[in-house]
Amino acid sequence: MTDHAADNPALELLRTRRSPKLRDFDGPGPGETELETMLTIAARVPDHGRLTPWRFVVIAGEGRERLGEFIGRCFDADNPEAIEDQKLMARRRLCFAPVVVAVVSCPVEHPKVPAWEQELSAGAACMNLIHAANALGYAAVWLTEWYAFDDRVLEELGCEPGQRLAGFVHIGRADGPREDRERPGLSDVVRWY
Repeated sequence: MTDHAADNPALELLRTRRSPKLRDFDGPGPGETELETMLTIAARVPDHGRLTPWRFVVIAGEGRERLGEFIGRCFDADNPEAIEDQKLMARRRLCFAPVVVAVVSCPVEHPKVPAWEQELSAGAACMNLIHAANALGYAAVWLTEWYAFDDRVLEELGCEPGQRLAGFVHIGRADGPREDRERPGLSDVVRWY
């Protein structure tokens, strides 16, 4: 069997992709043209019925601090016993990477395309965004955490009722080697029929 990855940079990128730790992010982040390229690629996912059941909210610059402060106020309201370090961390969650993209899952009623299939499309948009960022030389990590499911944060991001976040994709540079985690063997996850 031939090792096609050795001859194909795209396959090698997919084979070796790793998520960095959030604390390893640094700048500079992608510029507007690079972000437009990433988002265009993120939008090229399977979309049964051409429903476009996802949207993107780009959070960059001071927007990261503003949304972080809002998340911090929500955290404070829900955790009055929290210590200062926890309160500070809640406010800084979106400040590690220079750009954060909230991927909104917005399924619509459709007689042939169930909501779960549309939600999978939003997840595919997250993965395409990560691959596009990596292909352009950036690091990216897809996270949710508690605030991705908080109705106050969803409303602050402009989500309508019934919309949820597929996650936040943090994009920037990440210094240092990325540790790979142990991956399952194909015999553990593949069954031939």
